[in-house]
Parts: sequence; structure tokens; C-alpha cells
Amino acid sequence: MTRVHGGVIVRRRRRALVRTTTVPSAGFAGALLKACDVPKSQPSSVDEYTASQPEPARELLERVRGVIRKTVPDAEELISYNMPAYKLNGADLLQFAGWKQHYSLYFASESVVAAFADDLAPYKISKGTISFPLSQPVPEELIERIVRFRAKESILS
Repeated sequence: MTRVHGGVIVRRRRRALVRTTTVPSAGFAGALLKACDVPKSQPSSVDEYTASQPEPARELLERVRGVIRKTVPDAEELISYNMPAYKLNGADLLQFAGWKQHYSLYFASESVVAAFADDLAPYKISKGTISFPLSQPVPEELIERIVRFRAKESILS
């Protein structure tokens, strides 16, 4: 097995590590290492974030954003971890993000999952994340109820 570790090509031979050479500054490996150092463009606003999404996701994310803003108009809208995020009275409310095949809501606490178990059954849930497929309409009523629930949780905590 050969791999790059700390700029050094390392090969494994019969349970022994053998250092061979450093990665050159030019060529494929050098270009790969340089590409890793290039910072990606980070959105500075939710408008920039949604505008950067491909068309199938963009419209759905705008609808999710609209539901959140309508439900908790006093929530602060910001970018956190390169995703749209909302805070209410300084407490994290929720985040959302678009992906290739789905969009997700984050900060789905165990109590959210338990309270909406029947409604969330058709969707993928893992580690505080609820994923909705891009191929289905936005469940606006469900998202509104989740946002209200999270708002109550954030006020109580």
C-alpha cells in the first residue's frame, strides 16, 4: 500500500513502513497538494448561499427559508459552518443545507425526533439531521411545526 503522509510517500511492506521519497513540488502529487491549500469561496449571506446552489435545490431551499422566516420572524439569520443558520435570543435554532440528492435540517434534537416520529418516518434521520429528498415537495407544514418546537426548546434552555 502506498500513501502520502506529511509530504512523504510511504509504502507498507509486510508490516514495515518504508519511506521512499518526498513528494515533488511539481507534477500530479504537487498539484494535488497545492489544490488542497486553496480556500473555497465561503458564502457571506444566506442569499449568496442559496444563489450558489444548483437549480433543483435552490427553489426548495428558498421555500424552506421562507417557512423559517415566516414562523420565527425575530430569528437572526446568519451563515455558520458555511450553511444558513438561525438563532433566536442568542440560542441556536436550526440550520439547513442543500446537497446533490437532498436538503437537510440540522439541530434535530432527540425530543424533536420523538415528537414528530410519525411525520418523520419517510425521511432519513441521523445524528441531529433530518434529510428530505430533492425529488419531493417541501413539507412546509412539518417544517413549520419543527421550527416552532425548536423555538420553544431554545427559549426553555
